[in-house]
Amino acid sequence: MNETVLKELNDGVLVVTLNRPDKKNAFNAAQWQGLADALNEAGKDDNVNVVVVTGAGNNFSSGQDLADFESLPGGGGASYRTCEDAVTVFDKPLIGAATGVTVGGGATILFYCDVLYVGQSLRLRVPFTSLGMAPEFASTYMLQARIGTQRAAEILLSSKWVDADEAVATGIAKAKCSDDEVLATALKTASEIAQWPVNALKETKRCLNVMHQAGIQAALAAEHDAMGRQAGSPENMEAVMAFLEKRKPDFKKLIKK
Repeated sequence: MNETVLKELNDGVLVVTLNRPDKKNAFNAAQWQGLADALNEAGKDDNVNVVVVTGAGNNFSSGQDLADFESLPGGGGASYRTCEDAVTVFDKPLIGAATGVTVGGGATILFYCDVLYVGQSLRLRVPFTSLGMAPEFASTYMLQARIGTQRAAEILLSSKWVDADEAVATGIAKAKCSDDEVLATALKTASEIAQWPVNALKETKRCLNVMHQAGIQAALAAEHDAMGRQAGSPENMEAVMAFLEKRKPDFKKLIKK
């Protein structure tokens, strides 16, 4: 059993919990694979009508575990790419419940939630420019489809932090709750949805998403190319080393004079 991802099914609602709370649910190879497996299995299980994704402890996910070099996305980590595939094609309702730190892959996954609730402690960031990297999970398409081009550009280019109020105001999230209530709120919505036939839910989601499929695939292709160029680049290595050494990266020293 993959204990980095927990599953619990009740009355058609499957709760999938990222479970590395001591690491703020940062993704290592096992957790990437565990989430992919959970979604792929849920998609095939007629007992599952809705999936709720959340994180153990006080945080949804701090993104890629930079100490786990085996699963670094730019390095071609198989489990990361498997998870990206599973998330982008998941065809049942997906409800998110996120609190605390929500960074990188921990944020871009949430852009695929059909409904997202956030706790008041939410601190969301897509930090790819600060890591000398390119975005992932077709977030360059999904974020602007969700909140508009200018707002998405600001968030992606600046690597800024987004709090719960801004997440709701921009449309990233539907509503802000207290941290103690966010999962219960998500489960209430999931239960309301789960009472209906699973095929009707899948067909409705398909109709909602059909116009986005070409954009997602185009963004994935562009991002994979960009990530291939940036992974292991001098600026990317400086960012990773600065993180591991707990210092601020110095990108200016990389500029050729």
